[in-house]
Amino acid sequence: MQRYTLECCVDSVESALAAEKGGATRLELCSALVVGGLSPSVALFHAVKERCSLPINVLLRPRYGDFCYTDAEIDVLRREVELFCAEGANGVVIGCLAPDGSLHETHLRTLISVADCKEITLHRAFDMCADPMAALQTAKALGFTSILTSGAQNHCREGKALLTALANAAQGTPEILVGAGVSAEIIADFLRDTPLKSFHMSGK
Repeated sequence: MQRYTLECCVDSVESALAAEKGGATRLELCSALVVGGLSPSVALFHAVKERCSLPINVLLRPRYGDFCYTDAEIDVLRREVELFCAEGANGVVIGCLAPDGSLHETHLRTLISVADCKEITLHRAFDMCADPMAALQTAKALGFTSILTSGAQNHCREGKALLTALANAAQGTPEILVGAGVSAEIIADFLRDTPLKSFHMSGK
């Protein structure tokens, strides 16, 4: 059977246990999944970590809305990156943009510099970038290990061409993690027709 990554986004102990039972290979932990996910509490992180054997990547997002953050918000994110890495997270999931639609390199370097963990994922702020291929190269240079993306579309099926192009350009570094509308059918389709082998879903 062809090997693939299935990351499940969860915001409770119960959903984490269901994801593990259902065959997930990695968790993305957040709170407030109904609004796209915000930073979880440390207590929730420990509760999931105690009960699940899967690697946990922690989504860090200080508020609902856009990804253009103030210096104060970046300071909060920096503290959260340090905290969750120190508490044993497998990785952190971060992202911030400049007003021109490019990745905010200065802010991202600040966050990555304190990320003492195995994996650093660029979340779907990537899909708001004005130039996805340029953003891919920036993410690669910054040291991201994966990029969560729908191919800049509402559903990954519609973003399939760009997702394929990103995977071909990345050549495995960073990992292109397909999100938005992922199902068993989508996974089978992408494994058959594309070089993509990593998928992200919430199951909601």
